[in-house]
Amino acid sequence: MKKIVALLLALVMVACLFAGCNGEAETPATEAPATEGPDTPATDAPDVTDEPVAPAVDLKVALVTDVGTIDDESFNQATWEGVKEYCEANAVNYTYYQPSADSTDARVETIETAIGAGYNVIVMPGYLFGESVITVQDQYPDVYFIAIDVGAGDLTFDYATYYDPAPNTLCITFEEDQAGYLAGYAAVADGYRKLGFLGGMAVPAVIRYGYGFVQGANAAAEDLGVTGEVSIKYTYGGQFFGDAAITAKMDGWYADGTEVVFACGGGIYTSAVEAANNHNAKVIGVDVDQSYIDECIITSAMKGLSESVVTALTNLANGAWEGGQVQNKSLQEGDYVGLPTAAKSWRLANFTVEDYEAVKADLMSGARACSADTENAPEVAIAVDYIQ
Repeated sequence: MKKIVALLLALVMVACLFAGCNGEAETPATEAPATEGPDTPATDAPDVTDEPVAPAVDLKVALVTDVGTIDDESFNQATWEGVKEYCEANAVNYTYYQPSADSTDARVETIETAIGAGYNVIVMPGYLFGESVITVQDQYPDVYFIAIDVGAGDLTFDYATYYDPAPNTLCITFEEDQAGYLAGYAAVADGYRKLGFLGGMAVPAVIRYGYGFVQGANAAAEDLGVTGEVSIKYTYGGQFFGDAAITAKMDGWYADGTEVVFACGGGIYTSAVEAANNHNAKVIGVDVDQSYIDECIITSAMKGLSESVVTALTNLANGAWEGGQVQNKSLQEGDYVGLPTAAKSWRLANFTVEDYEAVKADLMSGARACSADTENAPEVAIAVDYIQ
């Protein structure tokens, strides 16, 4: 008798479960409250699970820019192109929002505006979103946050207490030092001897680019036996845009014999390009392939911004969400950093694509080492003039 009762109870529970699933599927995603997103309601999920949960509603993706725009020919644009590529290929609703001011309050307000409009995946490019991430991730647990270039050191309000990404947050960083290394190596191997590094603000990503550039230039100089001939002028502009003062400084560098400047920091490249054209000199771009901007840009130290966004969105849609962590993308994880090798972008005369691929392979395998330390300038044999 007890077995019969138990069997009847089990059948009733299974019937109720199926009824609940059917009822949920009939509710259109657009009718959900603004803060509801892709997760299955907690009442239907087990208390503890280590398995990624596939989205229960259609994805709607919004990019929130930092201080730049989606056509900044740099970071925001590359991230936006990743959003656009994935969403158009998969018929996903997408848009972008630009904060009204350069502040955490404005960024959080813009994120909440996007969520209120029904967007359940928020893509945020740049370390400036560190405070925003830890403000919103717990308030909106059913919204997915993809924070590009937001590292563990950015998830803080006071640089004393640090927070972890929540399960609904994926932070992605890059080994910019490897990209910088390849750019520095290429410049010296191509025949340049007087180099410059113009950084934007001295934030970790920019420092990694710069210190990597120094290490790569030094490695090429050692390989070629010309360490006594190679020098680098190194400075930060303290901003992510060019202006008359920075252009004047670059004019001075080029007039003094600098042959090529690695301009690293948003729109600050405009000053380097302007000055380079005044002196028939060269520039190295950053983040994306910037060769189309001006003929003086001989190569670019890139990171896979678009590719990382596409990968994150694809994994999310396939139920393989990797939230709750900071992912660091390097050559060891795939082709996430490097130089552009298309014929239209390759403006190096002596350093070939084959040479480049060999150096990159050495970095990937560990045969060449590049430090990502941002606290201490690399010890090198070439002359580096760190200018305030």
